[in-house]
Amino acid sequence: MSEWTWEYDGYDPAAERLRESLCTLGNGYFATRGAVPECRAGLVHYPATYVAGVYNRLESTVAGRQVVNEDLVNLPNWLLLRFRLRSADGGVGPWFSPDVRQPLDHRHTLDLRRATLTRTFWFRNGEAGVLSVQQIRLVHMGDPHLAALRTVFTTEEWSGEIEVESVLDGDVMNSNVHRYRSLNRNHLAHVRTGTANDDTAWLRCRTSASHVGIGMAARTVAVGRPPTSSQLRPSRRRAAHRLVLPIAPGRPAVVEKTMALHTSRDLAISDPLEAALDRVTAAPGFSALLDSHVAAWARLWRRADVQVPGEAGRVLRLHLFHVLQTLSPHTAELDVGVPARGLHGEAYRGHVFWDELFVLPYLNLHLPEVSRALLNYRHRRLPQACRAAHAAGRAGAMYPWQSGSDGREESQQLHLNPRSGRWLPDNSRLQHHVGSAIAYNVWQYCEATGDTEYLHTKGAEMLLQIARFWADGAQLDPQLGRYRIRGVVGPDEYHDSYPEAARPGLDDNAYTNVTAAWVLSRALDLARGMPAWRREELFERIELDSGELAKWEDVSRRLLVPFHRGVISQFDGYGDLAELDWDAYRARYDSIRRLDRILEAEGDTVNRYQASKQADVLMLGYLFSPTELRGLFRRLGHDLDDEVWRRTVDYYLRRTSHGSTLSGVVHAWVLARVRQAEAWQYCQEALEQDVADLQGGTTGEGVHLGAMAGTLDLVQRGLTGLETREDALRLDPVPLPALSAYGFSLRYRGHWGVGVRLQSGQLRIGIPDSEESPVRLVLTDRTVTIAPGETRTLPLPEN
Repeated sequence: MSEWTWEYDGYDPAAERLRESLCTLGNGYFATRGAVPECRAGLVHYPATYVAGVYNRLESTVAGRQVVNEDLVNLPNWLLLRFRLRSADGGVGPWFSPDVRQPLDHRHTLDLRRATLTRTFWFRNGEAGVLSVQQIRLVHMGDPHLAALRTVFTTEEWSGEIEVESVLDGDVMNSNVHRYRSLNRNHLAHVRTGTANDDTAWLRCRTSASHVGIGMAARTVAVGRPPTSSQLRPSRRRAAHRLVLPIAPGRPAVVEKTMALHTSRDLAISDPLEAALDRVTAAPGFSALLDSHVAAWARLWRRADVQVPGEAGRVLRLHLFHVLQTLSPHTAELDVGVPARGLHGEAYRGHVFWDELFVLPYLNLHLPEVSRALLNYRHRRLPQACRAAHAAGRAGAMYPWQSGSDGREESQQLHLNPRSGRWLPDNSRLQHHVGSAIAYNVWQYCEATGDTEYLHTKGAEMLLQIARFWADGAQLDPQLGRYRIRGVVGPDEYHDSYPEAARPGLDDNAYTNVTAAWVLSRALDLARGMPAWRREELFERIELDSGELAKWEDVSRRLLVPFHRGVISQFDGYGDLAELDWDAYRARYDSIRRLDRILEAEGDTVNRYQASKQADVLMLGYLFSPTELRGLFRRLGHDLDDEVWRRTVDYYLRRTSHGSTLSGVVHAWVLARVRQAEAWQYCQEALEQDVADLQGGTTGEGVHLGAMAGTLDLVQRGLTGLETREDALRLDPVPLPALSAYGFSLRYRGHWGVGVRLQSGQLRIGIPDSEESPVRLVLTDRTVTIAPGETRTLPLPEN
């Protein structure tokens, strides 16, 4: 293995789904899991292809109730290609299956630089002796509608024939997540198949409720020597192409399968099947496709690579690879959000949560056009968010915790505890802090890019409507002289009500209230700083009375932040909850990451205890620099000194089970500035979440995209203290002994390829030559200006 490759040796059925997720190939438009081509979905294998933004809504009966769920749809399987040997006397052997005939020297190699997955193995088959197989696949980054698979069969001592069947398989369903097995999972309807020319099969279908049309066409050809026979066999739900190929020592049999995929959501087409047929007909052979694909990735790597030594660097590059496969330059042309589990599996039904909070800060400095497109996904759903707020009796915009196709709330009404087998009420839709995350992303994008036009138009519309929601929902408590936000759920997610309470929701979640105050203050800054004509036009368009701003000002200064025993309370009353016997639970269970499920299965509830799933209060230290966080608390009437923050960090570290992959990222970020000796432990945990499947089987249902992007941003912004504020790059690095040297390039304003490297107490920064303005760099002890074409090496102040 090298820094650019990941190898998986041997064939382990129990580990296949994890490997399939980590070997997924994609291009931002669609992705295909890394399943072996000859196997259909079952208990071991799960081949699947997902197109970004293609959802379907189905009704199911769960625990005696009718529920509706919208899912990212598993599309027809284009990858299916199986083979068997034919003897000289015409006898036909069984179709090869790794679950029947053990492959030897079985290896998958994921090449990150080239974005290919290569599989090699051999097996011994009676009179045929040894047959070697090599397969290489790609999902094209240059042309987002193409994918290809090349298979080479080699024999050393036998001459005969190989029969190959290449299939487009429409007989698929969503079955990647075992917990969803009782739900309706058949999303495809009106499957039709056919043939074109003498080498191409096609499949047409649509999603059953959302009526998204899907067209697939696959061209399968023998390379080098013509097949002895070739038959196209369309059937009701499968389009098959069978070829019989001669093979002899020194004369391998080679098959290339090229697939084109379109949907009715695509731009500039009239019919998805016609578009797929046109595209696959015009597509070149595998070698030319590979060359252009690798070239497209080379251009992408130049914009977004990271240089970190050792195993940490290998994992970071894998994380970056999966982020870029899900959110590529092609994403800029799509109406999609950030799917929490990438385009790699079906957990969370492919929904969009708050994960862009961990993804966009990285993309802002590499692919800002993608960040803008992801913000536009939210802006297009702003009217739906305003309608949701109105239906709840609130002003402004109430964005959903889970979003899919149209912006309505997609959070499930019930969720299954696999430990107890019980379906339980799901109150996660009360995580209204998702609105603050969207506002934060708008602000961060505009600060990083200088995109004032966006800030004053679409960005302002979202930011002001979210501020309006918070101001309207804040209730003044005359006794306290403070505004309160009641009935919410914070990032922790464990706690969704008070013990014995009849209604769900908590009061004055500190993270929710502080971020709401931040949104209100930023909205005020924006409203006051806009040109008068823009402000008047905007206020008229969203029907905002300038008199509302006075309340925004008041609420932003008097929102309640609860404290107990000298630390920030996660929510009002948190300190009154019982303490959990953590040692006893760690001794009793192999893992207590999902403590909520353990306690519910015991007939108890996590709502009774001071126990958090992931960072909640500490998320404030992730979003805001120490200086900005102190300023926020000062605005709210509190002195947040270093000692209070350290006590708060220590308090929640002892009471967190880390049941979310995001927990390691946030804790590493926070501890880097508070307790550096422990920060690397959480860095390593964040890096290992998916590659080691630390959450116990969840990665096979899709990677955790927010955590992957979060580790990249941990290096880019967390350890460097990088901020893009007030038209300057600000850096305040923190030294980690375990990571003594690292670097990356970024795109800042009009400067492409700004090089940043930290090593041995020095910062080296280079600005590429251009006609752009110099860059103002602000360190803790000085400010310097670096001109285009100039590289500076600066000593860092000692901490």
